Amino acid sequence: MLGLPLAFASPLVLFALAALPALWWLLRLVPPRPRRVRFPPTRILMDIAPKEETPSNSPWWLTLLRLLLAAIIILAMAGPLWNPPAATSGGRGPVLLLMDDGWPSAASFEQRQRVAGEIVASAESAGRAIALVPTARPVIDIALETPSSVRERLRSLEPQPHTPDRTAILPALQKFLGAQPEAEIVWLSDGTDTGRGEAFVSQLAPLVRGRSVTVFEGGTPPPLALAGATNTAGGFNAKVLRPEGGPARPGRVRALDSRGLPLGEAAFAFEDGKTEADVRFELPVEIRNEITRMDILSERSAGAVQLVDSRWARRTIGVVSGASTDVAQPLLSPTYYLGRALDPFADIRTVEGASPSEAIIRFIEGRVPMIVLTDVGTVTPVARDALNRFIDNGGILLRFAGTRLAGAQNDDLVPVRLRRGGRQLGGALSWETPQALAPFGRESPFADIAVPADVRVRRQVLAEPDGLLADKTWAQLADGTPLVTAEKRGQGLLILFHVTADTSWSDLPISGAFVDMLKRIAGLSAAGRPAAEGLAAVPGQPRASERVAPTRVLDGFGGFVRPPATARPIPADWREPATFDYPPGFYGPQEGTIAVNTLGPEERLKRLDVGPLNATIERYRLGEPVDLRSPLVVTALILLLADGLIVLLIAGGLAQLMAGRRGRTAAWLLLAGGALALAGQPAEAQTRRSQERPIISTGNPADDAAIRATQSTRLAYVVTGSREVDDVSRAGLEGLTRFLSARTALEPAQPQGVDIARDELAFFPVLYWPVVAGAEEPAPQALLKLDAYMKQGGMVIFDTRDALTARPGQASPAQATLRRILAGLDIPELEAVPRDHVLARAFFILREFPGRYADGVTWVEAIPPAGDDEAARPARASDSVSPIVITANDLASAWAIDRQGNPLLPVQGEARQRELSFRFGVNLVMYALTGNYKTDQVHVPALLERLGN
Repeated sequence: MLGLPLAFASPLVLFALAALPALWWLLRLVPPRPRRVRFPPTRILMDIAPKEETPSNSPWWLTLLRLLLAAIIILAMAGPLWNPPAATSGGRGPVLLLMDDGWPSAASFEQRQRVAGEIVASAESAGRAIALVPTARPVIDIALETPSSVRERLRSLEPQPHTPDRTAILPALQKFLGAQPEAEIVWLSDGTDTGRGEAFVSQLAPLVRGRSVTVFEGGTPPPLALAGATNTAGGFNAKVLRPEGGPARPGRVRALDSRGLPLGEAAFAFEDGKTEADVRFELPVEIRNEITRMDILSERSAGAVQLVDSRWARRTIGVVSGASTDVAQPLLSPTYYLGRALDPFADIRTVEGASPSEAIIRFIEGRVPMIVLTDVGTVTPVARDALNRFIDNGGILLRFAGTRLAGAQNDDLVPVRLRRGGRQLGGALSWETPQALAPFGRESPFADIAVPADVRVRRQVLAEPDGLLADKTWAQLADGTPLVTAEKRGQGLLILFHVTADTSWSDLPISGAFVDMLKRIAGLSAAGRPAAEGLAAVPGQPRASERVAPTRVLDGFGGFVRPPATARPIPADWREPATFDYPPGFYGPQEGTIAVNTLGPEERLKRLDVGPLNATIERYRLGEPVDLRSPLVVTALILLLADGLIVLLIAGGLAQLMAGRRGRTAAWLLLAGGALALAGQPAEAQTRRSQERPIISTGNPADDAAIRATQSTRLAYVVTGSREVDDVSRAGLEGLTRFLSARTALEPAQPQGVDIARDELAFFPVLYWPVVAGAEEPAPQALLKLDAYMKQGGMVIFDTRDALTARPGQASPAQATLRRILAGLDIPELEAVPRDHVLARAFFILREFPGRYADGVTWVEAIPPAGDDEAARPARASDSVSPIVITANDLASAWAIDRQGNPLLPVQGEARQRELSFRFGVNLVMYALTGNYKTDQVHVPALLERLGN
């Protein structure tokens, strides 16, 4: 209605608003105009001023007030609903429910599941069948299902971590729509086009023409994504993406290492109307090389995560030049060209003012993984021995030819035997024309690099032919002579370019192929892996065709989980984005993992245009439906009271009422009551204040707090320091307190937040502790205090609030924090709450223990199993109350209410889940206060039998 999230249960009642103009005319005639009768003797009475006058017409403002009262009554009778539930169009055919479940839907997947549940409920009430089609999964055939089975599928549905290809489901959609001409289409879209959304809409439009189509989009924050991570010389860069331009928006991205420990955070900011923002981590290269994961702090999706492996690491490469023109003529030096070629992916180190042998020793002592020698002929025996050990231990030695190398004798730091001198134009071994490069062989590490057609080689050092020369050749010229040769030595590699690193012998250093070749060589040695092993992972090598299995993959929310059964191994040279068969995550052994990301480096997001479908556009509702009849009725009563007072004032009845002392007293009481009604103070607040008896201050704040805490029973929560978490805890325990007062004989006072390190805990029977992931462990004294509280009869409810994201076999961040806390406590053996536990029957009979979520397991102190004589007992418990209860269902969020008693946060399941969560809260409190009294009831027959005997 007018773009507002407002609907009416009985919209036909609103037609009564059309009668308001007639009502205006009638109200203006009441009271009627007095009839004038001329009577001459009354002339003498004209000078007497009357004390009371009656107007001939009702005042316009009084008429307007009455019209407003009538309009409010009509609106209340129409049954207004704020945030109305989604519904179908009311047709008779089946409902085709398309649901986007790719990574863009993860951040607001709960809202989509709730809207989908409302659509299912609407179809169920109309007796219509439903077909549920997720768009991110392979679909072969579409079948109609009952609403109950669709509801079960919705509960198990989770967002997929890859980019959905909606066009893959078009054949199944075409077949289904052809068989169901009356089908209604409802599409729960994520509103994001990641590449093929436009093609899907254009191909779907002819299939749905003439049908009822509803598309849900908007109403939720647009998803953010990370892509294009690069480790440059200045820092680690990435792109933050959003599908549509909007207002300026800041945010932060964090970087983690392989153990999940944070290495740093970086800020980004979208400019107004922009869809891309840059983020940069300015960290030392050694720390940047430890980064394995980057994610956006405010997002929960696989697209907001960027995984990196050793391919993103910046190697530190030491360059030693034998030329003497580096300083005098830098543009002619090999170091200049090497620096320009290696700068995009490596950090170059040189040693100024030192001989090549001294520079080599320094680099080896500095543990650089790769050393480049440009035209270095002879080095000292100490440096030569050090280089041999460096290569044997996994290092890479890359050499470039030159006049010094061509004239060196007995040089064993080369992969092949060289002829003295060199081959050049006009020399003894000469070409008639400069030689071009031959295509790279399939076994070469450069196999997938394009060969530049304009590169010419004018001079080279020649290799002596032998039987192993072909196996050691990685690149050659058009005439078959080697250009690059290499040899494995120990765990390392020795590589030789048979030309110089500058342009004096060839054009290779100024070509793009030179950069690609150096990048491939630098990537041969991954962090912590010998270079000889890295050679086998290079495209073109024998092991490149091998496949590596996934070890850890991302779920749709961006958390690491075990690989699903549908995940397939990837080739060792995989460089593509994730798909359904190849989910994002880490593949291969830990010493050489391959990262697969949700988005490719060049992918971008844009808003999905559904205009060709001619569909009805709806927006997702973030809140639960709110019935507005009660506040409208209260407003109508207040206006009716105001109207009565105004009429009494105009008619003079107020003056008569004020005559006499009793009348004045009654009038003042009436005015005071009206003022209290207009103030609208909740009765619950008055009741709570009446329960808070005033105390006489003792002058000691601690004693005053103790007296206040012992006046009545209170629930308590642990103050975590997070304002958001603490506000939810307070609101949740306030909601549980109201529920206890309404459903039980217990009337608790307002809940209280406590600091376990400073406050006394003995006053509170129940302590609710929301576990915040990454929170600091309490001090040892605080843990001793908490341990004493639990041993003296107190019960602590630890709530990790991660039932939606926790995965079996893998501790979530909140669970890891809880384990650190419990490590300092004397905790008994725990078990999942059995069905015959007294906690399931302490007040209400329960079969499940939900909060905001219903999938988490609730843990209590383990008790011995029931014996044969106890098998028929309805409940089972130990002699004391379990001092600890652990849950992941976020109880406080389900209990949280505002001052008007409305829920603050949605629950994952149906509306009844909130009622069950409150009942579970009552059982917890009753269990803490009364212990195993329910279990003791089973002994009553035996006691009566003994008394009878």
